[in-house]
Amino acid sequence: MDFDVVIVGAGPSGLSAACRLMQQANEAEREFSVCVVEKGSEVGAHILSGAVFEPRALSELFPDWAERGAPLNTPVLRDELYLLKDADKAQKLPNALVPKSMHNTARADSTGDGSTGAGDRNYVISAGNLCRWLGEQAEALGVEIFPGFAAQEAIVDDAGVVRGIITGDMGVAADGSETANYMPGMELRARYTLFCEGARGHIGKQLIARFELDAGRDPQHYAIGFKELWDVPAEQHEPGLVLHGSGWPLNDRNHGRDSHGGWFLYHGDNQQVMVGLIVDLAYRNPYLSPFDEFQRMKHHPLLKRQLEGGKRVAYGARAITKGGANCLPRMTMPGGLLLGCDAGTLNFAKIKGIHTAMKSGLIAAETVFAAIAAGDAGGKELTDFTQAWEASWAWQELQASRSFGPAIHKFGTVGGGAFNLIDQWLGGKLPVQRDTTPDHQLNTAAESSPIDYPKPDGKLSFDKPSSVFLSNTNHDENQPCHLKLSDPDTPIEKNLPAYAEPAQRYCPVGVYEVVEEAGKPQFRINFQNCIHCKTCDIKDPSQNITWVAPEGGGGPNYPNM
Repeated sequence: MDFDVVIVGAGPSGLSAACRLMQQANEAEREFSVCVVEKGSEVGAHILSGAVFEPRALSELFPDWAERGAPLNTPVLRDELYLLKDADKAQKLPNALVPKSMHNTARADSTGDGSTGAGDRNYVISAGNLCRWLGEQAEALGVEIFPGFAAQEAIVDDAGVVRGIITGDMGVAADGSETANYMPGMELRARYTLFCEGARGHIGKQLIARFELDAGRDPQHYAIGFKELWDVPAEQHEPGLVLHGSGWPLNDRNHGRDSHGGWFLYHGDNQQVMVGLIVDLAYRNPYLSPFDEFQRMKHHPLLKRQLEGGKRVAYGARAITKGGANCLPRMTMPGGLLLGCDAGTLNFAKIKGIHTAMKSGLIAAETVFAAIAAGDAGGKELTDFTQAWEASWAWQELQASRSFGPAIHKFGTVGGGAFNLIDQWLGGKLPVQRDTTPDHQLNTAAESSPIDYPKPDGKLSFDKPSSVFLSNTNHDENQPCHLKLSDPDTPIEKNLPAYAEPAQRYCPVGVYEVVEEAGKPQFRINFQNCIHCKTCDIKDPSQNITWVAPEGGGGPNYPNM
């Protein structure tokens, strides 16, 4: 099948690009074909984010988004930042000591005059529902969306030009044979292909390596983000309340003291609270379990009083590309563009990435349409995109906060926070900080201390099996495992003695286990549990695991996440 543009991934960047492409085509009264392929069973099924949303890019795409019924129903009304000192104590930071990038009740007007108003509000939203709404707008404009189809590889011709993608075969048995439901993958060819797979996209990873898009950049940095959705009693619900924090549990002296991250708790609509923890994947103790850190975090009195008496109704986790400007690869290649979190456009200093991902999609759409409208047959490297991107407010945001993550890695949560506060006060005048240590590096088990995590109580904290149940994850068991080991002996022969096989702990849903069989340890992969977070592809100390897309339609089915 041939299209003008094929877009891989129905997330914020992909759908924004699709909508803007068709807006331009319709305004020009030009026939134009845009196809979006999405591996989830529906648009939004695999979307997971906090999320506090800055609608700047949305307002550029649809100035009348409120009249169109965009699901932005809860403006941020109260915004607090805490430092958790230990399991019992918390210190609220005064607004004067909170970096301006982390203020959420209003933002400076884009004209720079400092005024604020309704258009400057941030909103507590469901990113999944925003994408479902964007999908509706895209289809109304004439975009074709194919949910349940996983892009498996890019089509790159002998000249090194991206010509589209191939979707995965359907109905292949675990042994590689064809079942009665077999359907071969499709070639979707395009003049230009936009890759918008989200953090650590498996095709994006291949393209970065093939075209050396990361040449001259720092190694990319990642975190794993957890999120739960809770129904809470009406008397505890305060729509528009936004809480952020750092410190405990990740600075616990018994847990390595080398881990960083932060938590969030947002009061949305419908008596629901979103709570989560972001764990920087640069941690060094192989015994650390990000999932268990999240579960014990909810027992802190500050969070406990927000959740107690409520009911957990959804759970999920996802890798976050957080390296920022220092790590952002070149986003262009012949015939293709790498956008949004597939490239790493998140502004971690704001703990926001939807608005910048959307902006990358808008710029891509404008660049591609201008080229095709001028008679471009496709296949070129669109350097005009780079110029437009680097002139945009999104790039300026990333440039202004390029030291944010490296400073925290170098100076710790408190010291790094102080550095960033002063740097923002001075308008980015402090020396740029960098971090060139890859996230997958770990200390050995011999030089690390095991961590004894408390058992879940079933009220505030829970185990992995009950959590993966709430993610509505499903994969056909009779299909090839999509978690590929370069060397099947590495987990037991290398990772187990050297690092106590950390895959057992960094996976948020128990995909990986070490079990005893015939008196010997064996590495087991329960791929049916996989929620497509990609953490294993990032954190394995031997870089032995490669995540590839399973059969389309598999994975989590997140509601309102």
